[in-house]
Amino acid sequence: MAYINLSHVTVDIPIYNSQGRSLKKKVLGIATGGRVGLTESGKTIVRSLEDITFKVSPTERVGLIGHNGAGKSTLLRVLGRVYSPTSGSAIIEGKVGSLIGISLGIDQEATGLENIYLRAALLGIDKEVVEKELSELITFSGLGEFINMPVRTYSTGMHMRLAFAVSTMITPEILLMDEWLSVGDEDFKKKAEKRLNNLIDRSNILFLASHSRTLIERCCTTVVWLEHGKIKNIGSPKEVCREYFR
Repeated sequence: MAYINLSHVTVDIPIYNSQGRSLKKKVLGIATGGRVGLTESGKTIVRSLEDITFKVSPTERVGLIGHNGAGKSTLLRVLGRVYSPTSGSAIIEGKVGSLIGISLGIDQEATGLENIYLRAALLGIDKEVVEKELSELITFSGLGEFINMPVRTYSTGMHMRLAFAVSTMITPEILLMDEWLSVGDEDFKKKAEKRLNNLIDRSNILFLASHSRTLIERCCTTVVWLEHGKIKNIGSPKEVCREYFR
């Protein structure tokens, strides 16, 4: 069963070749994101998250809100096991799937069909699963004969439809999303939203970072408000959104 327990998680990101940066730039960093500071050895760091503590039980849908640079993406990377806490502990039980960077791993010179297998392999999806769902996947993408053409010949919309179709093949216990995915024309958006909702229903825990109050209140059961890398508030969508968006 999926479960998350973050206890006093802090993430410091080192900034190299920073000694020549002006005070003005450092102050700007403090104003828009995490706190800039120095380690005992004199290295510059940005504290992206500080003292993050919360637990998430199965079936919870957690919304992440906060200004740009507040730490939402860093927190998602901790949950995705991309970043390890500098201090504190992060217990993350369950298979994690991410819809962040859905075009990652797509080869422009390879065909759409070849990219389906490449992207699926990166996502840890078995070849047998891909072959079973291949026909449905190609139909859903609407690429037709273009599926056998190099991706470099695709329009932006075709590229995104391919990436979206493959990325939503995952069946994670913990699903991470940075904004709601909106791809293609109006007809495809309807199909995409249905597929996305099915994916969310299959997941056990959802984390959704978004600037949309409507989306957060519609999809989430709990909201975490981050400000300068710290938790400003955590509670029900109605309560936290009312305070944040006023």
